[in-house]
This record gives sequence, structure tokens and C-alpha cells, in this order.
Amino acid sequence: MPATVNEESCTGCEACVGECPSSVIAMVDGKAKVGDGCTDCGACESACPSGAITMA
Repeated sequence: MPATVNEESCTGCEACVGECPSSVIAMVDGKAKVGDGCTDCGACESACPSGAITMA
């Protein structure tokens, strides 16, 4: 299952964007959005300092 972003917790730091090997995370209105093509690698979850991303 693809990564899920909790928009309330997302600070917009963009740490996840740089860590995504599939380049499927974009910033939309200051929040991370995971697009199609997520490979469930978990790199974004590990990179997120606010814990806003989970692999659910």
C-alpha cells in the first residue's frame, strides 16, 4: 500500500521529496502528496521529521 501523508502533521519541509527514489512525491499547497507509482519502499517515512508519513 502506498505511503499516506497526514496533512495536519506535515510541515512542508520537503525532506520526503528528496528521498523518494521513484520521484512520486510533490508539494501541493505546502503539503506532501504521494502520487501514482509509489513502490512502498518507506524512504519517505524514514525521512519525515514530523512523522506525517506512514506506510499503511
